[in-house]
Amino acid sequence: MGLFDGKVVIITGAGAGIGRSHALAFAKEGAKVVVNDLGGDRHGGGKGSEAADKVVAEIKAAGGEAVANYETVATREGADGILWTALSKYGKVDVLVNNAGVLRDRSFLNMSESDWNIVQEVHLRGTFYCSQAVGRQLKVQGKGGRIVNTTSLSGLLGNFGQGNYSAAKAGIYGLTRTLAIEFAKMNVTVNAVAPVALTRMTEDLPMLKGMSPDQLGPQFISPAVLFLASDLAGDLTGQIVGVQGPKIFLYRMEQTDGVDKDPAKGLWTPQEIREAWGKLSS
Repeated sequence: MGLFDGKVVIITGAGAGIGRSHALAFAKEGAKVVVNDLGGDRHGGGKGSEAADKVVAEIKAAGGEAVANYETVATREGADGILWTALSKYGKVDVLVNNAGVLRDRSFLNMSESDWNIVQEVHLRGTFYCSQAVGRQLKVQGKGGRIVNTTSLSGLLGNFGQGNYSAAKAGIYGLTRTLAIEFAKMNVTVNAVAPVALTRMTEDLPMLKGMSPDQLGPQFISPAVLFLASDLAGDLTGQIVGVQGPKIFLYRMEQTDGVDKDPAKGLWTPQEIREAWGKLSS
């Protein structure tokens, strides 16, 4: 028995890299997998069926079940089409993994509107459209489910040259936390992974220079996603799991104890805030 026997799993951006690793891992655990991929390059250009078809062929060659979908996640129609592929082929959906992404790295003052917009559309808007489409279906089905989003170190801590990407990924963090609250009554958990992995999207990033796939490949990310999507994590929601090679950890928003001022003494002044900074920041 696999962890996902009888389950239908949608994975966006599953034609290469981390998404492909997820698709193969879910199929190995018995899932019926919808392999979504637009077939474009890492910058969001082009489209085609080869990437998704190749992963489906790999899954079937290993004895698994999968179907390809080539829709964009960045439109309502695309998200609905992805869901329809699952429903028309397998009759239901149990798990959504929002993984699709593109990069358009630029220092902020040199960033064009198109560089900004396409990254927001694929990452943040794509997560919105797909989560809403699948969330509505899970509500109709009435049997719970799992959504696993993909945020990033860049979105949680910031990274030079990735203002568009970090803004989108920070948005996904906030969306994950809110959906975890809203979907709880439907018995649908919503968690996220924040991966650092060497893929075609990240192979030329300075922070990954000198690293090899054996040290930081996509294969390290998928076990955390499978865990969050499984019944093993049925009591966990709103969690942000960081994965960097063999290291797994949690990201948490920090709130310090802060400092109170006696209301009778009036409002804080900027000078008083400066003087209290050491206490309120610890």
